[in-house]
Amino acid sequence: MDPEGSRIQDDPDVKVMMAGSTLRKVKSRSWKKQRHFRLLEDGMTIWYKSRWAGRFHSTFSVTDVEAVREGHQSEILLSVAEEFTANLCFTLVFHGRQGNLDLVAESPEEARAWIQGVRKLIQKAQTMDEKERLDQWVWDWFQKADKNKDGKMTFKEVRKLLKMMNVEMNEAHALRLFTMADKSESDSLEMEEFVLFYKMLTQRDEVWKVFQDYSGDGEKLMLEELENFLKMEQQEKEGSVQHAEELIDRYEPSETAKSQGAMSLDGFQMYLCSQEGSIFKTDHVDLHQDMSQPLSHYFISSSHNTYLMEDQLRGQSSLEAYIQALKRGCRCVEVDCWDGSDGEPVVYHGHTWTSKILFKDVVSTLKEYAFKASDFPVILSLENHCSVEQQTVMAQHLRQILGDTLLNTLVDGQVPQHLPSPQELKGKILLKAKKIGSLESCETDDVSDEEEMANGDAESPSADEKKTKCNLSRELSDLVVYCKSVHFHGFEHARLHAKCYEMSSFSESKAKRLAKETGTDFVQHNTKQLSRIYPGGLRTDSSNYNPQEMWNVGCQIVALNFQTAGLEMDLNDGLFRQNGCCGYVLKPDFMRDGNTQFSPEKPEERQDYKPLRLSIQVISGQQLPKVNQKEGSIVDPLVRVEIYGVPQDQAKEETSHINNNGFNPVWNETLNFVIHTPELALVRFVVEDYDKASRNDFMGQFTLPFTCIQAGYRHIHLLSKDGTAIPPSSLFINISISELT
Repeated sequence: MDPEGSRIQDDPDVKVMMAGSTLRKVKSRSWKKQRHFRLLEDGMTIWYKSRWAGRFHSTFSVTDVEAVREGHQSEILLSVAEEFTANLCFTLVFHGRQGNLDLVAESPEEARAWIQGVRKLIQKAQTMDEKERLDQWVWDWFQKADKNKDGKMTFKEVRKLLKMMNVEMNEAHALRLFTMADKSESDSLEMEEFVLFYKMLTQRDEVWKVFQDYSGDGEKLMLEELENFLKMEQQEKEGSVQHAEELIDRYEPSETAKSQGAMSLDGFQMYLCSQEGSIFKTDHVDLHQDMSQPLSHYFISSSHNTYLMEDQLRGQSSLEAYIQALKRGCRCVEVDCWDGSDGEPVVYHGHTWTSKILFKDVVSTLKEYAFKASDFPVILSLENHCSVEQQTVMAQHLRQILGDTLLNTLVDGQVPQHLPSPQELKGKILLKAKKIGSLESCETDDVSDEEEMANGDAESPSADEKKTKCNLSRELSDLVVYCKSVHFHGFEHARLHAKCYEMSSFSESKAKRLAKETGTDFVQHNTKQLSRIYPGGLRTDSSNYNPQEMWNVGCQIVALNFQTAGLEMDLNDGLFRQNGCCGYVLKPDFMRDGNTQFSPEKPEERQDYKPLRLSIQVISGQQLPKVNQKEGSIVDPLVRVEIYGVPQDQAKEETSHINNNGFNPVWNETLNFVIHTPELALVRFVVEDYDKASRNDFMGQFTLPFTCIQAGYRHIHLLSKDGTAIPPSSLFINISISELT
């Protein structure tokens, strides 16, 4: 069995890749080294090494690559443009936060073959169905285990493979499976026999038991039985007959079963492992929310100091950081502008050793990448430290580079009573900055906390700072329409005087205090005004605060350091995973009503308070990732479920750990929660490798809004710390949601 099929292997570009090429790997103007690259026989793994590395080599999978850029489309390749022509250069862009790979071929033909070959392989990987994907994993394991590459696997190789697969199995059981699969009795497994061995190894007793509960003959589910399963277990009420027919058509591999209108165990397992059988409601994945409400009615995916790739003191400033944030669906990016030595404004973290990039290059990057992941508006949050002269240069760049994309006039020519909607602002970039006067008149105004304090984290600016008015360029000021930065004078003042297009920035500590002391006022304020929250100045390591506390009071622009993986970015990714990953999520109705009395501290006082019971049976895990890559190392996994929401909803429960089995651990443990404000709750599933002597090691996670959970038997497809997929790692669970009585 060859999962690639002959077609892709016969492609001339893929043939060039399999034959191998010497490519120059470029890290900087001075670091350019030759490496030998080739595509391995599995058609999925790219292998490379230097001539001097001995046996040491590196590999990555085609599935890790998101895109291929041609020519000088990275900062590094642009810096060597005079040395290497564009037709020799290309960049491999990886999913998640992994750095790009900039390469230079020896001839234009070779560059073209690699560019087109990698693109074809990415396309093939993306269009695989469940069966092809499974075949690919089986093939991968066979390739890894067949050490001597003779196309056969001895029992010794199988035992090593089991360790690689994260499973501790006693020798007698392993030998029994091996002997049963060795139909040719040759004391080795060929590919077809290995498929049988893999099937026995991955047999899911827990899925079989569910199948048996609904199957009359224990062999197949007839249409009516499958419909019954969908109604009773998956809680599908309407259209379950039609859905059952669709599932058989989509997932049943046996034509015989299909012709009988039935589903076999294989088809049933394939359905449960598919996206349709996942925990995430399929109708919440795509854009489905009303996008015609005022901007203040949405949570907006937002980044802090977007230009930084690392920490806040010495980190590299990079255009790549903007590209990465925007492709993650970020809709509010930040630019810190300072006077450049040659009259060109620069972007960097002022008074630190972070490197500098040109403001005009940031604007060009925005122009190119702003609307690749989402059509909805991007807010450019400007922290302006420039002289009037260089502010005017900034205004010229914004107008010339962005053109019609830049919103610099009122949508309908009228001074608004409420902000325009994401729908009305589609394809537009909005500037958030200080403005001379107002949309109605022309007097000078004061500015927001963050700009007054230039990244200090004091609670209020000093009297001297209050007196200081930044000199503003009229040209730049005129480009600010719906996002005028103003200093926050308290909720009462805002209620009486604030215009809907005025917005304030709050440090995390100030926002936290306001949320705790005057939560309802904050929620009301955020029905009309935009609020931006930024990390405290002491977070020089680019760590993040918990965004949930800010969402609980309706803050829209909760800016995080996107470059820093961890719990906080998991929550951000989780919230914005719904609604087509467009970067906008409609707030619950009780956070959009200007007279709302909702307080996150007292959710039970809400008018339509309906707490829910969430019961999660953690059944099993499948092919969990290895933490320690040493061959003999096997994990002891446990699952923890964490709830984030209003204070009363914050909770954590975990299963016991299973010794030495990351391949197919079975827990069968139930974790129970009460959710007081379901509309704001996020649920995070974490898998860890238990360690009694030290901190547990992270293995994988998945976070989603409570409102997006599908009840019933579901799989959770785990993500890495970086937020990228790690197939086929998953959890199998049974979820029930009921009203608290």
